[in-house]
Amino acid sequence: MKRLLEAELIYGRLLDISEPHLIARYNKALAGFGLRPTGLSSFQIDMTGFSPEIADELGDRDYLDPNRVNRRFIIMTPAQEELPVVHTSFSNTAALMHEFFAANARAINAVTIRDALYGEIEDSVSVVTDIDDLLSINEVRFRVLSAEDMLGKAGELRSLVDRLKTVPTAWADDTLLNRMVELAKLTGDIRENALVPDKLVFRHDAFWANHFGGVYIFLDDKTTTVICDPSVPGFRRSRPWQVSYIGLSDHQRIFDFLASTNRLQLPQASWVETSGLYQHRADMVIRALVNETEPTVDQNAIDAIWLQTWMHRNAATVAKNGIYPFLQNAIRTVMATGVIKMQDVPPAQRFQLVRAAPEHPDQWLVNRLISQLTPDDFVSRFVFDKQGFYAAYERYSEKFREYVVATLTGAYLKDKTAFRRRLYGLKEDTANA
Repeated sequence: MKRLLEAELIYGRLLDISEPHLIARYNKALAGFGLRPTGLSSFQIDMTGFSPEIADELGDRDYLDPNRVNRRFIIMTPAQEELPVVHTSFSNTAALMHEFFAANARAINAVTIRDALYGEIEDSVSVVTDIDDLLSINEVRFRVLSAEDMLGKAGELRSLVDRLKTVPTAWADDTLLNRMVELAKLTGDIRENALVPDKLVFRHDAFWANHFGGVYIFLDDKTTTVICDPSVPGFRRSRPWQVSYIGLSDHQRIFDFLASTNRLQLPQASWVETSGLYQHRADMVIRALVNETEPTVDQNAIDAIWLQTWMHRNAATVAKNGIYPFLQNAIRTVMATGVIKMQDVPPAQRFQLVRAAPEHPDQWLVNRLISQLTPDDFVSRFVFDKQGFYAAYERYSEKFREYVVATLTGAYLKDKTAFRRRLYGLKEDTANA
């Protein structure tokens, strides 16, 4: 992973924490979780406060994610809202954190001037043992504390203010007045500064969970759809009267579900030709085949002529795989007719021709599923399914790793927003990737 670290393809865009007072606040938050304080003089954190360096120091990647449910967070500064989430068990952790930051911006801005917020995103379950546990998570509540007890002091000051207003003799109580002055020096004027977050409950929408090798849960008005390996505990047994279950290898049913719920953008010349997505995926397939047959080749040094020659020499391999000629034919069909009749396409190959509907709120989750079903496209896998990408990266040859890193830094990191807009039609930037 060293190459990924140096290229900022893993743990990139994190926030440096090195000021002694900030480290002290972080340590108080760790103590609040029952964890030992860090001895590091500097470390980096993501949106949730997770630090790769502290995880290494504690020997626990899940120190903010115990049991991989009820995710913990530590907020040192409002600037964390602009950071990615680099370690999580649920795909919508970043979205929930964004909602929390947006709904409580005033309180977060005020508190983090002198304190740090920490706590848990509490689900309805404490441990996940089967699919039913995941299905029971409908909403989450942020349980919020503060390292320096700023929230507690603000609450105490508010109660004293209320007493001053309602008890006629309170103005003569020097102890009360002195305590109010002492607290106000710490909290400021609580009539002007909202120190206590006021929105703590948020809906848990469609998500992917990394339990049992990965489970997708999609929510519609009257139905819930689960997509995962059929061997997952509870598959077709948890709430069968209200939940539809689809095996991850059942491409026909997955496609039918996504298409019927308007979660897919089907092939049309209007977006296929301008996006270049088909050619991108075709190139990814050929590069993967080269790596399989000649893993020691330096793919950064080869050009289009070399690739064309390789395809001629390995025509049988390319034909057996089938995806490259399929995509080339799809490009020609779209250019000639403007559309592709999906009923004529084998179910396993349909996902090569589609992308998530850009206007659908589940677009990131759907693109994640598509990238899992088109694994040769390591760029899309990196954008939407980093856990899957990192697992695949470990299996790549050393030379192919060099090519992968060079491709991602050259084609994607230079302008992620423009890249995602062109290939996937995504109109808004997000910290998800």
